[in-house]
Amino acid sequence: MRLSSVVLAGGAVLVLAGAGAAVAAEGTPTFAKDVAPILYENCVSCHRPNHLAPMSLITYDDARPWARAVRSKVESREMPPWGADTSVRTYKNDSSLTDQEIKTIAAWVDAGSPRGNDADLPEVPQFTEGWSIGEPDLIFTMLEPVRVPADGTVPYSYVTVPTNLPADTWISAHEYRPGDKRVVHHVISQVLEDDGMPATGEVKLERDRTRSRARGSRVGGYVPNRLGDVYEDGVAVRLPKGADIEAQMHYTTIGEEAWDQSSWGVVVTREPDSSIRRAGGGQVANLGFRIEPNNPAYEVTASRKIDEDTYLSTMMPHMHVRGKSAKYVIVHPDGTEEVALWVPNYDFNWQLNYELEEPIFMPAGSQLKTIFTYDNSTNNRFNPDPSSEVRWGDQTWEEMMLGYFGTVEAPADDN
Repeated sequence: MRLSSVVLAGGAVLVLAGAGAAVAAEGTPTFAKDVAPILYENCVSCHRPNHLAPMSLITYDDARPWARAVRSKVESREMPPWGADTSVRTYKNDSSLTDQEIKTIAAWVDAGSPRGNDADLPEVPQFTEGWSIGEPDLIFTMLEPVRVPADGTVPYSYVTVPTNLPADTWISAHEYRPGDKRVVHHVISQVLEDDGMPATGEVKLERDRTRSRARGSRVGGYVPNRLGDVYEDGVAVRLPKGADIEAQMHYTTIGEEAWDQSSWGVVVTREPDSSIRRAGGGQVANLGFRIEPNNPAYEVTASRKIDEDTYLSTMMPHMHVRGKSAKYVIVHPDGTEEVALWVPNYDFNWQLNYELEEPIFMPAGSQLKTIFTYDNSTNNRFNPDPSSEVRWGDQTWEEMMLGYFGTVEAPADDN
């Protein structure tokens, strides 16, 4: 095998395999036959050109220079990112690797990261450039770009994006796409519709009627490393005729002036209206907490009553850098409790939307309870000031307690 070496800082020598890396002893894992299938299934949705991750892992030439880093990250289970305890529930979008998959990657690296026979490569996953949901049928874009200054704290801004939909429209997928992802910290969006009330004074939005939140409608928001949402077959969200998207935009500075003109993409469902099960959801929130200084495990709870029979389908806890753990519990009308999600090690940088493999029935009268824990001590290396009392606030050095959740209408034969 032909080898070359590179001298790194400090005098360490990194040995790289040359053309001979295609040769592997019998039984040794190769990229083509053993590693690529793992990466394609669990990693390349982010690790592809011009997407969230800093490097692509699609081809052998892409992955080979990063082989040892990949091994380190998967063995520590930092990658692929996954926070939920799967001994409590199983999830459709669980991207965590099995012990055997981790051993395969480690053995591949130990053997010199051989290429193998390209004929063994699986089919490369196909992605629509810039969109994780596939090619959108409709794209709604901010009317004007927003200027983000070079430095300083940027107050939240609010934008309204008209959809101009000529009729109610059912969508099976939605995704927010930042115009400049370097400066977009997070986005909370909601869908507004006419509520039938005449508009007067300040509430008039260049229309003759006021706007209110459209129950159950959504087009997707944004938090660090968040992709789009695709609903299961037969499930969709209604966007009302003439709806507007109202978005709360949180921008951060990067040392140079930037401009953002974000978009929302949606896929129109192909299902007949009569067979659609409505997707819904909301949030469980506590805005009145006060996290004690130097407290390594401060607990904040909140609950929300479920008014009608429905199925819990997804959950996404949202905290800032002091977030430590998150739990969702369904309290049934008879008082029995059922854990739906347990995230023992919350990571602000990977705010995932956990999709239940089997949605959980919540009869009318149930309570959806959330228990979030915060580390406001010196143990938390991300903590900007352990000596401060922390309350609800927009900025990252403050905190939030939002338990987003998604629901699916019960099938007709359940009623």
